[in-house]
Amino acid sequence: MTILICGGAGYIGSHMTRWLRSRGIRATVLDNLSTGHREAIGDCRLIQADLLDPAALDAAFASESFDAVMHFCARSLVGESVAKPLEYYENNVTGTLNLLQAMRRHHVEKLVFSSTAAVFGRPVTERIDESHPTAPINPYGASKLMVEHILKDAAQAYGLRSVALRYFNAAGASEDASIGESHEPETHLIPNVIAAVSDVDGRRLQIFGDDWPTPDGTCIRDYVHVDDLAQAHWHALAYMDRHEGAHTFNLGNGCGFSVKEVVQAVERISKRKVPYDIAPRRSGDPAVLVAASDRACAELGWRPTHTNLDDIIASAWQWHRGPGFGPRHD
Repeated sequence: MTILICGGAGYIGSHMTRWLRSRGIRATVLDNLSTGHREAIGDCRLIQADLLDPAALDAAFASESFDAVMHFCARSLVGESVAKPLEYYENNVTGTLNLLQAMRRHHVEKLVFSSTAAVFGRPVTERIDESHPTAPINPYGASKLMVEHILKDAAQAYGLRSVALRYFNAAGASEDASIGESHEPETHLIPNVIAAVSDVDGRRLQIFGDDWPTPDGTCIRDYVHVDDLAQAHWHALAYMDRHEGAHTFNLGNGCGFSVKEVVQAVERISKRKVPYDIAPRRSGDPAVLVAASDRACAELGWRPTHTNLDDIIASAWQWHRGPGFGPRHD
């Protein structure tokens, strides 16, 4: 089996690449390296190309025979998507259309798609399953939901088999701390807490509101380890062998942790105090956002193995203190 991993040099994609190769599965990475890191994929074959370049995609598919595609390429900053919606629709929707057209021309009929909990918008229940209404409140979430609709249409029209995996908050790093989360700018909570406790450029954490209707007044989120996400993609490949059509699954731990609980966990692991300031609430932030992943467990056979918050944060802490690529928080 040979898998093309689009966006395989990025955070989740590089962990997926490692997951497959550790199990003897041949993986080829396609990435434009705009946000990904060449160092993250080791000696894996890299095709440096962009999904907005159909000719480059044709060349990539002509260079090797692929059994399936995993699609991690996306622009994914919510605030930026509001400021630059056309760029987000072009990259996330047009880029995916180009990929699907290339797959059709080269007779590749299976796709695992990296979707997001942002397709749901403002939650109407505390635990979100696949039946929850989809009503994205920003262009990023809207672009991902558009692709989900496209995949359903492509399944009906062309027989494309697909699984869209809606992540909640990806977190953590590889067990050996050789690959991890490195974004510029960094918008995710855990690496920003680590940066603050590590006194990077005198940085202080900004907590957006401490008056939410939660036990400690800060927002509650579901953190799922990046290797558990890779495991789910692996199960999705087998699922497509048994099931036609387009399918969606929510991926999270099913446990919610508040911002202050994350801060306290980093303090326990680092044995340092986290400097932080309370800032006003951000528009559009829900108080609680937690996945119900029962369907993924029942149908995919997925079982997250990193369910302890301290363990997830400890892996991130080791990565940020290590010698590898990306910003180091010593």
